[in-house]
Amino acid sequence: MQKRLTFLVFLIFYLPLVHAQVSQEQYAKLESILGDEGFFGGHLTGFMLYDLDSQRVLFEKNSHIRFTPASTTKLFTLFSSLVILNDSTQTLRYVQSGDTLKIWGSGDPSWNYLDLYQPDYQNFFKSAKIIQFSDANLKSTPFGSGWQWDDYYYYFSAERSSLPIYGNLIKVERSSRPPRVSPPFFQDAVFSTSSDIKDLERDFHSNRFYYNPKSYRGREDYIPFITSPKLFVQLASLETGKPWIYKSDSLPKNHQIWRAAPLYPILKEMMLESDNFLAEQLMYMVSDRIFGEIDIERAIEFVLKTYLYDLPDEPIWIDGSGLSRYNLFTPRSMVALFEKIYRVLPDDQLKELLPTGGVSGTIKTNYQAREPYIFAKTGTMSNNHSLVGLIQTTKGKTYCFAFMNSNYPQKTSEIRREMEKVLLLVRDNF
Repeated sequence: MQKRLTFLVFLIFYLPLVHAQVSQEQYAKLESILGDEGFFGGHLTGFMLYDLDSQRVLFEKNSHIRFTPASTTKLFTLFSSLVILNDSTQTLRYVQSGDTLKIWGSGDPSWNYLDLYQPDYQNFFKSAKIIQFSDANLKSTPFGSGWQWDDYYYYFSAERSSLPIYGNLIKVERSSRPPRVSPPFFQDAVFSTSSDIKDLERDFHSNRFYYNPKSYRGREDYIPFITSPKLFVQLASLETGKPWIYKSDSLPKNHQIWRAAPLYPILKEMMLESDNFLAEQLMYMVSDRIFGEIDIERAIEFVLKTYLYDLPDEPIWIDGSGLSRYNLFTPRSMVALFEKIYRVLPDDQLKELLPTGGVSGTIKTNYQAREPYIFAKTGTMSNNHSLVGLIQTTKGKTYCFAFMNSNYPQKTSEIRREMEKVLLLVRDNF
């Protein structure tokens, strides 16, 4: 009876691995390092290793359990952008009415943001005497559902809008005392205070910025401002030298579309630097392309039902960036999603978009090796850290993996060190 039970256990647990061409020794090594008795037994960990060539699972642990994905959510945004937007941005919808140009933003984040390619706004607006802006096509809110309210003055939590300018951020000149900001429009809104603060901080409810002259350090680069149609037309008027007015007109059926910037540089910046603002605006553009209006919730539902209906576990997908704590994905769904991206993009383009261990992006200082072996998207928020992407082994194999951790009490740097041990084991033994 005991021999029969042992054989049955072998059939149930080991036979699939034999078919997946994983030796018992390889399996045992991963099982040992990821087991409940080791470091990863102290918190919730999910892991899947998948052979993209044979389309077989090599190893999995808790791959069916949902985790908070943080910025690995951007892989969903990347996929949506590739299949919906193709190669260029949605910038404006517009109607020419006499000497007035009526425009509706479509979510393009490029205008005076970072070093992104700049649409030729000056030439586009040249013939208009008056530019009328409407945001009647915008259904989503400036903040996403489930975002942390107290992140409001951090650069990574810039507000979303239909036609952003400056990335909806003010830029702070480092080490200047008193702090100097741009665009200059906001300089008169900078005030001194005796409050116990060390950096320039924005008031919660207004675009007023405060610093303490005695303790000011001048370390921040960017601070979000509160967006509004009134503020936008003021900034756009100053930028273009033309009068802008706001009028919330509905978008007429007979209108034209301006697609003004290449998409790839935006995708690359989003992925390498994990830019939340770009991720959210990309989903704005996805929605605009599909429906002619900006509604992230509706766009996500569309993508899930049409392109991602076959994921192993239904995702709880809320926003484009991963700032929402309501997002929940399983490791095996992350692998299935990544495989779709892998089939869409050429290998060289995919690796350009993914942070590379020891070389670029958010893992430039992690997973260092003489030959880079990790190409993956990170995702981190308090007590949650994930990594999803490609691993190249010393035997010349390329595998996909999803490594997700939640509810740990340690510093994330310690989690990364222990994850690196697992990934080195895979690199050297598979």
